[in-house]
Amino acid sequence: MENNLRKYAVIVAGGIGKRMGADKPKQFLQIKGKSILWYSIQQFLKAYNDLQVILVLPEEFRGLGIELLPELIDRERVQIITGGATRFDSVKKGISVIHKKGIVFVHDGVRCLVSVDLIQRCYEQAVEKGSAIPAVAATDSIRIIEGEINKVADRNLVRIIQTPQTFQSDLLLPAFQCEFEPSFTDEASVVEAAGGKVLLIEGEYSNIKITRPVDLLVAETILDEQMKNI
Repeated sequence: MENNLRKYAVIVAGGIGKRMGADKPKQFLQIKGKSILWYSIQQFLKAYNDLQVILVLPEEFRGLGIELLPELIDRERVQIITGGATRFDSVKKGISVIHKKGIVFVHDGVRCLVSVDLIQRCYEQAVEKGSAIPAVAATDSIRIIEGEINKVADRNLVRIIQTPQTFQSDLLLPAFQCEFEPSFTDEASVVEAAGGKVLLIEGEYSNIKITRPVDLLVAETILDEQMKNI
């Protein structure tokens, strides 16, 4: 496949973030003066100057999304659309505006520490092999619960999945023509159910998902370290 395909980043930011206990969705909380979502979008805009961002937001928070556009390096490459009731629905709506063949990244809006390097590695593998799902090895002990008993799992065989989950559009778009199933935990599971091949790529331990208040502190520390190395 040619290595100069159209590039689309569907950034899903539909969560309300109840676990944060804040007065606004977690994607709009700030780290070092910028919203979590700003960092996520900015990284994709920096990765490729021909990449189009499709930002999926709840209707009631569309205005907050519009407010952050002027702060981006290229607001003209960002399109905002309204999401659905579930992540599956939101991704389905996001990819519905893609009409030309290319590579599609699907990214959690609250994974604001994603690196340009990871984005570019995902793109390159997806071009060559069809898909690229970032994953890191488990570092904690893992136990599997089976009814009333539990047993230890070999953590060397366990991978923690991240985003951006990246696919050739010919693989991703047809997969989402199905109805939602409870087993669909991410885009990879949808593609796999449709018979597509899901291939992992080495992720980054710093590519954390902001879920709880402590994650904000961790993210700020990581950003400080990254800025020292620039």
